[in-house]
Amino acid sequence: RTVRTESGLVHGVPGSDVRTTIFKGIPFAANTSGDNRWRAPQPVEPWEGVRDCSRFAPITMQRVPGEDPNAFYSKEWHCEPEIEMSEDNSLCLNIWTPAKTGNEKLPVMVWIFGGGLMEGYCHEMEFDGESMNRRGVILVSIAYRLNVFGFLCHPELRAEAPDACANFGLLDQRAGIAWVKRNIAAFGGDPDNITIFGQSAGGGSTMYHVTSPMSAGLFQKAIAQSAGGILPKYPKHAFMPTAITMEEAEKMGVEFINGFLGCSGIAEARKLDAKYLEQKFVEYGKMMTATIDGKFILDDWYQRVLDGRTNDVQMMFGNTTDEFPSKPDGPVDEWIRAEFGPHADRYAELCKGISPDVNVFEVSASSMAEVFAKHGKPVYYYEFGPTIPGDDAGAFHSSELWFTFETLMKCWRPFDGHHYDLARKMCNYWTNFAKCGDPNGCDADGTPMPFWKKYTAEERNHIFFGDKITVSAEETPKLRFLREINLAEYAY
Repeated sequence: RTVRTESGLVHGVPGSDVRTTIFKGIPFAANTSGDNRWRAPQPVEPWEGVRDCSRFAPITMQRVPGEDPNAFYSKEWHCEPEIEMSEDNSLCLNIWTPAKTGNEKLPVMVWIFGGGLMEGYCHEMEFDGESMNRRGVILVSIAYRLNVFGFLCHPELRAEAPDACANFGLLDQRAGIAWVKRNIAAFGGDPDNITIFGQSAGGGSTMYHVTSPMSAGLFQKAIAQSAGGILPKYPKHAFMPTAITMEEAEKMGVEFINGFLGCSGIAEARKLDAKYLEQKFVEYGKMMTATIDGKFILDDWYQRVLDGRTNDVQMMFGNTTDEFPSKPDGPVDEWIRAEFGPHADRYAELCKGISPDVNVFEVSASSMAEVFAKHGKPVYYYEFGPTIPGDDAGAFHSSELWFTFETLMKCWRPFDGHHYDLARKMCNYWTNFAKCGDPNGCDADGTPMPFWKKYTAEERNHIFFGDKITVSAEETPKLRFLREINLAEYAY
């Protein structure tokens, strides 16, 4: 359980399954306080002796997880208000490995957590690698800076470091992935068989790496879960996260640093206490996000996918059935006219007898699969929508995480046997994809799982993870119509 990394020796601990070794809190970059605040991640200082990796590192600065007990995710996994948080010793990663030597060349999955680029952390209770280890796959989860610490832009930062003046959180992710490529062989992993995957903002981050030349060659496969996708034109007011321009981001940065905080500039702001800065950012009440900086992000990722300008990787996309629906908040006819413009009559006709609500993430994700397929790139598409017990939230945004990592036993929800069967099979599909780029294979008892075909321009194959797993090339007329009218807005 002792391994040599490029910075020194690390010692891990057995998991609950003693055949697994967990290395918690391995630093892949230096502290981000003081002069390193709002700078690209800096190299780790090597250490002497053996570093104890038996405890997770502090989480990066954010609102206290679970501080509001009424918040939806406080009852799911953000339920530890006493968790340690810091700018120091927080750019770390965690490794779950079943390997006994450094010669096993096991496939590697690198997890990027979600949370709107505003919150979340890499050792939330649902992110556990032991189930993946039992399938012969190494899991690595990486930390990154969030909110004002990870995504502030300011003219002074651009003058100071024009090649790395924005998207510090995404650069942290890249540094973590690059560390894995350089070091994972010592943990029994194959540096030439790495899959990055993430959900929500982690899925969007995954797509920025898929489309950034700066991340080319660091990984071979990618899974984007509920990442969004093509910016929809219909419905007109649908929520979909996108990157903003440097001009917009710097204007916000000046407003916050020089106006709201009253600082003379970046040098003074770097001296502020991190907790105070986080609290003031919450008071500020705006969201800082990914920025088109001309270096790491050349265009919003969906535009680069439309243009076919992606790195050479195999892809899996998907969404859940009940996340962020766009739906009428008044008379249905008025809503359809306002949201669908010249397509309103046709959409109203398609919705006779069914709900007019739009799962925007489904439209966007299936559109992404369509575009990848038309560019001749391999892609698998899924939808997740089983009955989720415990409340009426349905297959809510992030609900698939308990299943992806097969960690249902940690959840408060009264899952039963069919949920555990579904989680086992989903974890099989995910790890099979990581192994060889094909999710198909047999279940634990040797029985072949339902065969999941690639999504192609000729066959819009997809798999549905419901109370039963079904595979089909059929889709509803409503979904087909929504995808077609949105893709028609783009030339690709």
